[in-house]
Formats: sequence, structure tokens, C-alpha cells
Amino acid sequence: MYYKTYESRYGLMVAVADKELIGKKFKFKDTEFFVNPRFYQGEQADQNTIIQLLKKAISVNLVGPKAVACGKEAGVIQEENILMINKKVPHAQYVVIPT
Repeated sequence: MYYKTYESRYGLMVAVADKELIGKKFKFKDTEFFVNPRFYQGEQADQNTIIQLLKKAISVNLVGPKAVACGKEAGVIQEENILMINKKVPHAQYVVIPT
């Protein structure tokens, strides 16, 4: 998997995509979903590293079965919050709204 981190004034944002999805386009309803390398492709990491990053993040963007599975394992993604793009590519987001 590839991941890229972004720092905001509120904390860490992590984008994760399965390696084989980088650069691909998918149709989702009336919209095109592009797994943009500029957004997702930073460092490569294994499942354990990704899970630890996700646990620290205040915002998470995941695409692909492996990436979403890491989100579930980290406890930031629940099954009912996963969208299926093109009926086969899972996508999920998680955001903590600061008060």
C-alpha cells in the first residue's frame, strides 16, 4: 500500500491506497473517481505501519480492499460507512471534527 500524510492545524491527515489502484479511474454513479498519485502515492508501507498511522490521524481517506481493511483494524472505519466504487473498490473516510 501507499500512504501520504498531511499536517493541518488540527492534526494529521492520512491518505492510503492499495498499490495496484494508484493512477486508476473508476465510475461512481455520475462521477469519476480518480486514485490520484499526487494525493495517495507517498511512501510504501505494510499493514502494521498503516494501522499505527491511522490510529494517530484526525482525518483518513482510504481506497482499496487492503487500505480499508487497515481502517477497520485500526478501529476508525465501520462496515456501514464503506462505499463500493464500481461495485468492487471499497472507499472510506474518517474525520474527527474539533470542537
